[in-house]
Amino acid sequence: MVSFPAPTGKDVVMSRESNVSPGEPAKAPKPPVNTGPPNVTHAPAPPVEDVKFTRASALWSSLILGFLILIVLLIFITQNTASTAFTFLGWHWDLPLGVAILLAAVAGGLITALVSAARMFQLRRTAKKNLQFALGK
Repeated sequence: MVSFPAPTGKDVVMSRESNVSPGEPAKAPKPPVNTGPPNVTHAPAPPVEDVKFTRASALWSSLILGFLILIVLLIFITQNTASTAFTFLGWHWDLPLGVAILLAAVAGGLITALVSAARMFQLRRTAKKNLQFALGK
């Protein structure tokens, strides 16, 4: 213990213990609140990165675009309900103009899908032959 003269003229005792009267029981100090493991300092949180382009986001974007196109097509069909005469290879029928154009677009899409599927099949077969030739089989 070290004592220094106080400005008031009394001796003041300085120690690490708290100022407790001799008649009072000493209170235990409250432990610090620590949510992590002991003696571990927490690093600052990493900076938030921008969300990257994913396949799921591409899917959602294409679905939204598809629904918008569908809405435009439905508006087109409902506004073009006038019946029109069609003739194809000797067949004659009447259809609303919007429905006829929609059927033509769907038929064109199916033809395009069939041609591209045949091309993919052809390319895979050629790649498989080239791989077998390269491996010496």
